[in-house]
Amino acid sequence: MTSSGPRPRRSEVARVTAEAAELLEILWGRASTAPVSASQLRVLFILEHGEGINLRTLADALGSTPPSTSRLCDRLQAVGFVERAPSATSRRELRLFLSPQGRTFLAELRARRERAVEAVLAQMPAAGREALVEGLAAFCAAAAAQLHEADPVGARSA
Repeated sequence: MTSSGPRPRRSEVARVTAEAAELLEILWGRASTAPVSASQLRVLFILEHGEGINLRTLADALGSTPPSTSRLCDRLQAVGFVERAPSATSRRELRLFLSPQGRTFLAELRARRERAVEAVLAQMPAAGREALVEGLAAFCAAAAAQLHEADPVGARSA
């Protein structure tokens, strides 16, 4: 698409973006997330950006219940990816942290995923890659701003 052509409607951009996300999921599915499930992976991503949150805040971010979230954390702690620590403000509350092993796992997973995407990008013309990076940067900024506004991770501590 050239700059002098008609601008795509938001609905068309949303459709193509959703299709790209689905294809990314398929590509990324080839990069194993073992030993964690998709739900556990979401926990790791949330903890990476919300170090020291409590179980209730994590459950809210996942749209889950505290007991289910606790079981997810139990399994992640068992494989060494999550650490629990007492809160400085409440004896009854535990804070959740990504362990060094969990950080390493995420870094390795991201590297595998990036290699899968790089193989696709190698097939694109340079102009397409430039347009993609510009569009994705704008998308990421808008998505981050929207998520930050509605993010329960930073909304409360108890």
